[in-house]
Amino acid sequence: MAVHEHSRRHVGFRWPSLRGAGSARPAEGAEATSVPAVRSYAFAGLRLVTGFVFLWAFLDKTFGFGYATPSGKGWIDGGSPTKGFLSGVAAGPMESTFHSWAGDTWADWLFMAGLLGVGIALVAGVMLRLAAVAGTLMMAFMWLAEWPPARHLSDGSPSMSTNPFVDYHLVYAVVLIVLAVVGAGATWGLGKVWERLPVVNRNSWLR
Repeated sequence: MAVHEHSRRHVGFRWPSLRGAGSARPAEGAEATSVPAVRSYAFAGLRLVTGFVFLWAFLDKTFGFGYATPSGKGWIDGGSPTKGFLSGVAAGPMESTFHSWAGDTWADWLFMAGLLGVGIALVAGVMLRLAAVAGTLMMAFMWLAEWPPARHLSDGSPSMSTNPFVDYHLVYAVVLIVLAVVGAGATWGLGKVWERLPVVNRNSWLR
């Protein structure tokens, strides 16, 4: 009885590869398009998680989920989203100014509108330029409130600042600007649909 050997083929599950199957070099066109695709997915993922940070902050401060905002002290329960943070400012050139703003109605509404607006814009992938401007301003004020350059607080105690210049507020601001510059709303978002609207075409600052 003759036995014929056949080459073995793996037909089970295989992880997808950007370089194609086996060791064969991908076509030049495929390699050229895979890198921008991966980059767009990376920026889209960064956009979504950053948007969730802003949206969660809004929801937690509004409803008091028991994380940063204790249960029963949410905005809808009569609590102030800014009073605790701004009244606790203990360093920096705007310390007294922030104390005077703490708990003011206009400050609460402006802060919460910023969190909600930036969060929705990032998750939806629209108005990223406006979101970058609004979010950067918000982060700048929060940076001033925490005032990382200070080694000591106004009462003389150590500030425990880990970096005199770059903290997470600055990182968030840079992320917002980068997402707007690269147009990160086109992937996993409504960016392309949004940009086709006539009013957006006439006003590039709405993109």
